[in-house]
Amino acid sequence: MEGKPLSELANSLISVFDEEVPETRDRKISVNPVVSKVASIYEKVRNAMDYRDQEVILRAAIERILKRRTLFGGVAKTIAEPLVRELVWARYFPDESVSESMTARVEERIDLYIKLRHEILAKHLIISEKSLNEWIYHLMSSDVEHTLCPRKKKEYMSNFMFRVMRDNITIIDEGEQQKDIQVFIAVHKSYAKDDLAMLRFHLFNQFLGKLTAENLPKVIENFPEGYREINNQLNYPRKDKIFNYIKDKTVIFFVLEDFLNIGKGGIKQLINDDGEFRRIIYSICEARYAGIASKVRTAIFRSIIFLLLTKALFALSIEGTFESIFYGRVLWTAILINIVVPPLLMAALGFSIKTPDRENSKKIFNYIRAILLSGDPKLANQLSIKTKPDKMKPLLNTIFSFLWIITFFLVFGIIFYVLNRFSFNPLSMFVFVFFLAIVSFLAYRINQVAKIYSIEPRKNVMTSVTDFLFIPFVTVGRKLTDGISQINVFLFLLDFVIEAPFKGLFSFFEQWFLFLQNKREELE
Repeated sequence: MEGKPLSELANSLISVFDEEVPETRDRKISVNPVVSKVASIYEKVRNAMDYRDQEVILRAAIERILKRRTLFGGVAKTIAEPLVRELVWARYFPDESVSESMTARVEERIDLYIKLRHEILAKHLIISEKSLNEWIYHLMSSDVEHTLCPRKKKEYMSNFMFRVMRDNITIIDEGEQQKDIQVFIAVHKSYAKDDLAMLRFHLFNQFLGKLTAENLPKVIENFPEGYREINNQLNYPRKDKIFNYIKDKTVIFFVLEDFLNIGKGGIKQLINDDGEFRRIIYSICEARYAGIASKVRTAIFRSIIFLLLTKALFALSIEGTFESIFYGRVLWTAILINIVVPPLLMAALGFSIKTPDRENSKKIFNYIRAILLSGDPKLANQLSIKTKPDKMKPLLNTIFSFLWIITFFLVFGIIFYVLNRFSFNPLSMFVFVFFLAIVSFLAYRINQVAKIYSIEPRKNVMTSVTDFLFIPFVTVGRKLTDGISQINVFLFLLDFVIEAPFKGLFSFFEQWFLFLQNKREELE
C-alpha cells in the first residue's frame, strides 16, 4: 500500500480535519462559579428525569428554555442573552468559551422562527397550531444549537459517510433521489445521533433552504408542501431496513473520525505507513471498546434514576394507597419486589455486556483502508430492497401473526401466573408488569449502546431465544415509555413552575456577586 494515492473524496475530508480553526478575540461570556456549580447540579438532576441520548441533551435543554421563556411572553431580544447565559451556567459550554457577539446571532435566528410561525398562522396554512408549535420549537432549538456549537467536522464526516453508503444501497423500484433522502436520514440518525427535531431541521434546510430574512416569504409559501414531504420521508415504509444496514457500518466512521483527529497534520503520512496505520486503528478500537463499560454503567444509572424519579415513586404511592383502602394494610412483599427487580435487571444487563474481539478491529481497519483508497468503495453485504417487500404467502402470514399473538399471551401469562403464586393483588401485578416492560425497553436500548462498535453483529440460537422472550416486553415498554413521556406532569411542573423562579434566583445571585466584586475593587 506504500504510496498508493487517496481517493478524491478522502482528500477532501482530510483537508477539513487538517484545517486550523482561528480563535475569535471577542469578549467572552463569564458566569459566577458558585451559581454555575448549583445550576449544573440542577441540570444533571433534570436530565436524569428525562431519558435521552447524550448527543441530544443540549438541543433538548435549548428547547426547554425557549418554551419557558416564550410562554412567559419573551421575544427574541429578551430570550437570546438569558438563554446563552443559562447554557453556560449549566456548563453545556465552559466559562468564557462563548463570545458575547454570539448572542446577537442567536437573537437573529430566534426572531426568524418567531416570524415564520406568526406568518404561517396568519395565512391559515393547512397545519394545526399544535403541530406547528412543535415544529417551530424543534427547528428553532436545532438552529440555535448549530449557531452556538457548529460541528463542521461532524457535518463533513456525515457527508463523507453518505457518499460512501449511498453507493452500497439500491432501492429497486425507486429513483436515486428517494434513496439519497433515506440514506441521508439514516446517516444522521446513526452517526450524528440526531433526534426527530434535528432530523426535521436538516430536512427543512434541504427542502426549503436555510431560513434567512431574504427567503422568509418563499419558505412561508412552500412550508405546507415541505411539511408534508418531510413527514412522508420520516415515515418511509422501508426506513428501518435502510437505517439498520447503515447502523451496523457506523462504527467504521466513528473510528475513522478518531484517527483523523489523532493524526491531524500528518494524516496522509500515517496512512502510507501500513504498520503504523494499522497499529493506530487497532488502538482506537481498543479504546472505544474500553469505553463501552463506562457508557453502559452511565446508561444503567440514568435508567434507574429515570424510573425511580418519574414513574416508580408515583406508581408505588398509588399501589400503597390502593392496598391500604381495599386490604386494610400495605403488602410490603409485593412493593419490595416491584422496587428491587428493575434495578437488579439493569445490573444483570451490565454484567452480560461483552466487548468486541480483535477480529472486529481487523474488519474495521480493512473497511477504513478501502474507503480511503478506493474511488468507489464497495462494502460487503450490499443492501438491495424494494419499497414494498415481497408479500408473504397468505397462509404463512396468518400462521406467523397467530404465533406472534400466542407469544404475547404466553409470555405475559407466565408472568401473571408466577406473580399470583406470590400473592400479588391485581394492581401489584399491573405495576410489576408495567415496570418490567419499561425496564425491558430501556435494557434493549442500553444493549444497542453496547453493540454499536460491533460491525455486522453475529446472531445465534441464544439471540433468537432472547428475542422470543423479550420482544413482547420491549414492544409494550416502548409504547408505555413514549406515552408516559407525553403526559409527564411532574416534568411540566418542574419546567414551568419550579425552574422559572429557580433560574431567576440564579440571575439575582450572579448580579449580587458581581455587585460585591465591584465594591471590593473600589476598596483596592
